[in-house]
Amino acid sequence: GFFQSYAVEVEVKDASNATCLYAKWMMSFLIKYETNSSDYKNTTLNLSSGVTHNGSVCGNDTQAALVAVQFGEGHSWSINFTKTNETYQGDFMTFTYNTNDTAAFPDAKRKGPITIVVKDTMPPVQLNDVFVCHSTDFFEAENVTQIFWNVTVQPFVQNGTIGKKESRCRADTPTSAPTVLPTTANVTTASATTLSPAPTATPKPVENPDIGNYSLKSGNKTCLLATVGLQLNVSQDKPLLININPKTTVAGGACGNTTATLKLNDGNSTLIAFTFIVKNTSAGEQKFYLKEVNVTLLNRLNGSVIANAVNANFSNWDAFLGSSYMCRKEQTLQINEQFQIHTFNLWIQPFRVEENKFSAAEECFADSDLNFLIPIAVGVTLGFLNILVFISYIIGRRKSRTGYQSV
Repeated sequence: GFFQSYAVEVEVKDASNATCLYAKWMMSFLIKYETNSSDYKNTTLNLSSGVTHNGSVCGNDTQAALVAVQFGEGHSWSINFTKTNETYQGDFMTFTYNTNDTAAFPDAKRKGPITIVVKDTMPPVQLNDVFVCHSTDFFEAENVTQIFWNVTVQPFVQNGTIGKKESRCRADTPTSAPTVLPTTANVTTASATTLSPAPTATPKPVENPDIGNYSLKSGNKTCLLATVGLQLNVSQDKPLLININPKTTVAGGACGNTTATLKLNDGNSTLIAFTFIVKNTSAGEQKFYLKEVNVTLLNRLNGSVIANAVNANFSNWDAFLGSSYMCRKEQTLQINEQFQIHTFNLWIQPFRVEENKFSAAEECFADSDLNFLIPIAVGVTLGFLNILVFISYIIGRRKSRTGYQSV
C-alpha cells in the first residue's frame, strides 16, 4: 500500500507563444473491480513519470479549455473548463482506466477501458484569479475514488501572464503554505515528489475515542444510522494509534436494498469505508452483516496517500433486517498485518431505517455475556450479605445466652 506520488505540470501556449492555460496538481485513484471469481479487489493507480498531455487545449469565449493527461498502460484523465465574462469553472472530469493493465488489475473480469464522468467539479472562480487548493479533495463515482491535492490551475490565462491573486478552496486554511507560481515557460513535466514519512508514532491515548453520530440519506429519507467511536491502529516501524475525531469527520457513501457503504473522512488524515450486504439465512430470513472495510491513510502535511488497505472477507456485525446491531464493548477489526480498527459503543443500522431512529438492537455476544454476568454478580453479593447477617445473628444469640447463664 505504500507508493511514491508524482506531480504533473502542464502549460499550454497559443499561436503567439503566450501562455493560455496552466495547471499543476497531484492525484491518485482508488478503484474497486470485479475478478473472474466474482470477488472484488481494490487497486491504486498513481501517476508515474511517463505522463503525456496530448489533447490539452486553450479555450475561448465559445470553446472550452481542456487539460488532458495520459499515463500508465492506457489510463487517461481530463477536465474541461468553461467561462463567462467574469468567471471560469470546472464542468466535468473524465477518467478512463484500462483493466487490460494486468499489473494494476490482476484477474479482472471485465477487460478494456472503463470511463467515469464526474460533473460540477469546481465552483466559479474570478477570471483573473488562479485557483489553489493544497488540501485533499475527493470525488467518488462508480467504485472509483479520485483524490487530488496541491492543485494550482488557471485555464484562461489573461495576456499570457498567470494571475497573482489566489482563489483558495474552502478546505484550505489561512496558514496553508503559499503557492509557488511557475517561472519557466512551456513546461510539461511529471516530476517526482518525495512524500513525508508517516506521522510520528504516539503512545496510546488514555481515553477512548469520542463517540460519533453518522447518517446517510436517500433523497429526503435517512437510510443508514451509525453511532461509534473509532480508533485506527497502524503497525509500521513504531505502533501508531489514531483516534477518529467525529467533530472533523464527514460521512458519505450510498444506500441500497442489498448493499450499503458508509465512508468517513477524518479531516484529511484518514478515510475509512464500511460496506454492508444482505444475505439469506437457511431459514429463509434475511440478515445484514459487515462485509468489507477499506482504510486509506493520508499524509497530514500535504494530504497525499501514504497507504491503503482493504479486507473484503468480514462476516461481523450481523443482525436481522429491520433490526440494528449494538456492541458496547471494544471490538477489533483486523484489516491486514499493518492495520486494525478498534470500535467502541457501536450501534449500526445500514438498512430499513424508519423515522430517523434505530430499530430494536441485537446485541453482540460480549454484551450478552456482560448482561448475563451482572445479575449473577448481584445475586452472589446478596447471598454473601445474607450469610454475614446470619453469622451476626448466631454470634448475637450466643452472647445473649452466655449473659443469661451468668445471672
